[in-house]
Amino acid sequence: MKSQALWTGLGLIGALRARISGGLPRDASGVSIDTRTLTPGDLFFAIKGEARDGHEFVRAALERGASGAVVDDAHAGEFKDIAPLYVVRDVQESLEWLGARARERSSAYVAAITGSVGKTSTKEMARTMLSSFGETHASAASYNNQWGVPLSLARMAASARFGVFEIGMNHAGEIASLAPFVAPHVAVVTRVAPVHLEHFDSLEAIAAAKAEIFSGLIEGGVAVINRDDETYDALLEGAAASRAAHVFSFGESEGAQARLLSYDAEEHVAEAEIFGRRLRYSIGAPGRHFAVNSLAVLTIAHIFGIDIEQAAETLAGFEPPEGRGRRETFSLRGGSFTLIDESYNANPTSMRAAFDLLGAEKATRRVAVLGDMLELGPSAGELHAGLARDLEAAGVDLVFTAGPLMARLFYAAPEPMRGVHRANARELEEAVLAAVAPDDAIMVKGSNGSRMAGVVEAIRRTFTAVPGDAVP
Repeated sequence: MKSQALWTGLGLIGALRARISGGLPRDASGVSIDTRTLTPGDLFFAIKGEARDGHEFVRAALERGASGAVVDDAHAGEFKDIAPLYVVRDVQESLEWLGARARERSSAYVAAITGSVGKTSTKEMARTMLSSFGETHASAASYNNQWGVPLSLARMAASARFGVFEIGMNHAGEIASLAPFVAPHVAVVTRVAPVHLEHFDSLEAIAAAKAEIFSGLIEGGVAVINRDDETYDALLEGAAASRAAHVFSFGESEGAQARLLSYDAEEHVAEAEIFGRRLRYSIGAPGRHFAVNSLAVLTIAHIFGIDIEQAAETLAGFEPPEGRGRRETFSLRGGSFTLIDESYNANPTSMRAAFDLLGAEKATRRVAVLGDMLELGPSAGELHAGLARDLEAAGVDLVFTAGPLMARLFYAAPEPMRGVHRANARELEEAVLAAVAPDDAIMVKGSNGSRMAGVVEAIRRTFTAVPGDAVP
């Protein structure tokens, strides 16, 4: 049981605009929408999702120790025999109200992060850094949508000194509806890339949707933009139209206030000039894309009044989130091989960055195991086939693919590079497991919907992790 109240039972009545059924609920030490991860003391919200209605799990939530449950008027009659309940007009709306109340009561310095690629890892890098300088609250996992943002806000303690929130989208207007809840002091766009092309007709349209994050800035806030991005001018225009008092940029291009001067891929060391100060620092995960995004994180530190040199030192302790570049070593026939887990998501831009990361590995063979990139619209086939050139340029030796779109890449790749293609990730598992050899570097990547995480799990089940390198 969590010991400290996040929300008092009485305070929740007004924050949720609720009426009480079955007596006053206890103080809540957390907030949950999922009984699988609910901790005793959490307040449970019966959110209606795409597949299931949370009202189906109210009884289970209370049985597992929830302090209370938030249900709507239409379902309240089903729970007359159980307590305690907060009865509201609309559960999603009440979660949003609670998130807004959490932001109102907070005196934390708040950063919001979006982007087509890199937003979750940049958020986690910012969490790593800020946690060294005070109590820090950050979005869990990729809780960045219409329920994830208010849920993340509702979980923020009033005592937090810093808050870091991720905001995502796949339609125009989605970020504009979420950013005001966060009301950040700093808003960051990591990178604009060709994703969600089923809903956007151009890269410029995606940039305009990402620039909506600046609409949530507090008066006098700061916009932070990737200077290397080809849509930089469009993002700059969006920032200029907002309440931002300053616009700072990061990247490798001249003119960036936070500029990467060099990156040692072997040692994972970046050299940068940040607001006139030259720094050399280590990053706890390999990859030039991490080095570039570290500049955005150190820009946040500068804005929040944190010493940049001290902030940079903390980045040696950064570990990428699950499915976003996490590395593991496994023993095999007297030797070992490396697994790079990039299975959470994919688009053409992040694929190229992952190929570069794989190409930098010191290994006998560099093996790419790839699943479909989704939501790319009518040009999806061409975008997949076009990656064959990038595989060659990165020095990838062998490619395994799954899914109808990745078939285009498989047959566009040079014949000696082709391993095996299968209809889906599950059918590919056996071929990958049979092909693994000592001193391989294997990278697994695909959109979340292509289920490439199953290949990662099959590798973990089959081989023994080298102590000290296993995922905690």
